[in-house]
Amino acid sequence: MNISEQTVLVTGANRGLGRAIAEELVARGATVYAAARDTADLALAGVTPIQLDITDSASVSRAADVATDVTVLINNAGTSTGADVLDGDIDAIRLEMETHYFGTLAMTRAFAPVIVGHGGGAILNVLSVLSWFTAPGVEAYSAGKSAEWALTNAVRLELADKNVRVSGFHVGYMDTDMAAAVDGPKLDPKIAAKRAVDGIEAGQYEILADELSRTVQENLSGGVHALYPHLA
Repeated sequence: MNISEQTVLVTGANRGLGRAIAEELVARGATVYAAARDTADLALAGVTPIQLDITDSASVSRAADVATDVTVLINNAGTSTGADVLDGDIDAIRLEMETHYFGTLAMTRAFAPVIVGHGGGAILNVLSVLSWFTAPGVEAYSAGKSAEWALTNAVRLELADKNVRVSGFHVGYMDTDMAAAVDGPKLDPKIAAKRAVDGIEAGQYEILADELSRTVQENLSGGVHALYPHLA
């Protein structure tokens, strides 16, 4: 796929990775819709801003009515509540699922017919290394991302014969607001964005942005003890 020939909608484009992806797409010549709940945050050159809350079905429908020429959908919008699953606020846990699973599903159901109608294209779901692995402080987030990973696989199968390549983007910690409290190495979101767009152009099903994602993926076959050695 030549990304310069595509019309792309990026959710959560007001900051962090979403903003970096929108900027990367513009630099490569794509037509870009940049979506966020507050369009005042979308001060990006070369994009068309769209007000969008992916957890609101009416908002999703309005976006689909506007962006009728989309050939690539990038589901990036997310949240991180910090809730744990046993004692955390149940509404916070529901928000993780409403955003990462049901929000991504709503966007995909709205825009897959648009993409198919234009002869095909691509969908990229921004997942996380935490779709494969969890840790204290990210339990609800990880559960939401794991559900989104399963959704990615399901949609990939359903759209395989309709010329729509569905990819998952796995990345560890990035230097964004969401990971501000993390103490350790963080990937520059601009580098992550470049790797994400490279993966779309190459038609990769799974795009791994960093060494952490590659390591965790390799350990999946080792089961619980490989992922959580302290439980051995």
